[in-house]
Amino acid sequence: MRRGFTLIELLMGMAIVGLLAAIAVPRWSRARERSIVTAMRSDIRNLAVLEESYFYDFSVYTDNLTVLGTRGFVLSPGVQMQIPEATSAGWSVSVSHPTTLQECHLYVGGVAPVGTATEDGRIDCR
Repeated sequence: MRRGFTLIELLMGMAIVGLLAAIAVPRWSRARERSIVTAMRSDIRNLAVLEESYFYDFSVYTDNLTVLGTRGFVLSPGVQMQIPEATSAGWSVSVSHPTTLQECHLYVGGVAPVGTATEDGRIDCR
């Protein structure tokens, strides 16, 4: 008498594993993207606090991330940030991550809106 699985039993097992993977992988991808967007939003909020601190000290906003780094600003891993405009009237920022198509934008004060940001002081991610 032989012991083991038949071909049908192996195929059924593989089909069940494939079905479970087809359900789990998209959920995992969405959760990963949500966590990346959360990190980008968090980086923008941290930047906003340091920009206001810098403005309090120098009466102008800065576009220099190195200067803000000396004040404790640290980007999340993989996050890329650009500050296209920083004056005494306000500042704007665009944030992206190479593993997602979403970008986050914010402008504050009397500067031109950037990206998809349409409301002063409100972070917009799309």
